[in-house]
Amino acid sequence: MSLEERAKATAKNVEGKAQEALGNVTGDPEDKIEGKTKQGESQVRHATEDMKDNVKEKLD
Repeated sequence: MSLEERAKATAKNVEGKAQEALGNVTGDPEDKIEGKTKQGESQVRHATEDMKDNVKEKLD
């Protein structure tokens, strides 16, 4: 599994949480939605990396 890809996914998650929090503070629903979307993208990236790890493990 690529540590770099995991780091990018984690950074995206943190970015999304910050944007969602900003939306909560300012009352901007678009920021809330974009923040949630970024968090979802992060979850997909992590799941993809998990699948890659599982396949690689099975092949080894």
